[in-house]
Amino acid sequence: MKLTDDARSSLSVQDYSPKPAIDGVKIINLRRFNDEGGSLTELSRLTAGILDAEESFTVAQINYSEMDAGVIKAFHIHERQLDIWYVPPTDKMILVLADQRIDSKTSGIIIKLVLGDCKSQLVVIPPGIAHGCKNPSSQRSRIIYFVSQKFSSDVSECDEKRLPWDFFGTEIWETPKE
Repeated sequence: MKLTDDARSSLSVQDYSPKPAIDGVKIINLRRFNDEGGSLTELSRLTAGILDAEESFTVAQINYSEMDAGVIKAFHIHERQLDIWYVPPTDKMILVLADQRIDSKTSGIIIKLVLGDCKSQLVVIPPGIAHGCKNPSSQRSRIIYFVSQKFSSDVSECDEKRLPWDFFGTEIWETPKE
């Protein structure tokens, strides 16, 4: 087929190759059970406070957060705390992860993940990974997250550090236009 020169010079092919990975970040696919009356997702089983899905992780606190449509909450970074995030399959979040660990073989790698959006997954976020999210939908979305340390408002103990929302550029939050 012949195309116009203008069209041919503007053609591109979407990149379907695997995205780069960040050392220590894990995506754990969960089973979602559906029947005529609804659905059930087992987030995790625990043995003495340790998640069966991530045996190196002991739950210290479980949090539930709601984000209004279009909101960006970023960037959080922990030096000691490990997070495990879950976004219900009825909701949708864009999660940005950026490896800020100097000694990591993936230092500097930035990835974007879509959470929820009909999937049931846990995402393991190790210490030193800057993380933030955006609710791209037109309705409120939710996050349930397990953390390895209890929150402390005492500044000398607090591991809830922040980077500016645009630390990695404003374009990281833009939806690609195709």
